[in-house]
Amino acid sequence: MALLQIVWDINPEIFSIDFISVRYYGVLWALSFLLGYMLFEKFVKIEKLPEGFLDSLTMYMLVGTIVGARLGHCLFYQPEHYLAHPLEILKIWEGGLASHGAAIGILLAMYLFSRKQKRPYLYVLDRIVIPVALAGFLIRVGNFMNSEIYGTVTTLPWGVIFVRDHQTLAKHPTQLYEAISYLIFFGILLFIYFKAKAKPRTGLIFGSFLALIFGARFFIEFIKEPQVAFETTMALNMGQWLSIPFVLIGLGLIVWAFQKKAVPLGT
Repeated sequence: MALLQIVWDINPEIFSIDFISVRYYGVLWALSFLLGYMLFEKFVKIEKLPEGFLDSLTMYMLVGTIVGARLGHCLFYQPEHYLAHPLEILKIWEGGLASHGAAIGILLAMYLFSRKQKRPYLYVLDRIVIPVALAGFLIRVGNFMNSEIYGTVTTLPWGVIFVRDHQTLAKHPTQLYEAISYLIFFGILLFIYFKAKAKPRTGLIFGSFLALIFGARFFIEFIKEPQVAFETTMALNMGQWLSIPFVLIGLGLIVWAFQKKAVPLGT
């Protein structure tokens, strides 16, 4: 069985020129915003949204995602270190981004955006989470290219030995488990949107996103290596505790959505 396991030794850096380094992870991050922008352009045309809507949305998303992901990692996983050295929070190039922090950052940014655009908050969230699910797929592929956030030891034939992280035993490629899940969920959310002819029930897509994405994250965490030392003594790790409220909110929104009428086009 071990002969079928995968030895992963890909250099995460595509190329470098002097002090500039281009990595797969960064390219996939940028690609997630590009593809998200292109997808949302279709929503704008279908729903005849006002000029400047998408450009403004993109800026709010960019800031909310990066700030939220960075602060989430610093405050959820290493608060003692970063509160003692707050300036190091700005060193985003050293790594350390948390998906739960990104989710919170996006929620806050979209609230401010919806206020500015005078659109219902859930209207914005129902649409923005579709490209976000696609971004989740690309970012987890980036984690795989970085040989990071992998799982526990496995004897399964698709186990991966992450050589660049000095591993000698095959581990669950949990990055790919999440990536494949997110890609499937992206397809489901897109199907709901077009099946409803751009008139989904308010909160249905957003609720489905929360329940599916964070539900998958909760279960995959059982076979994922702890990110920080204190998680080794926890029955549920930090990622699971942070996922539970998102799942509950998502399920609540799905139930609530089916008790409401579909939203008229463009409102």
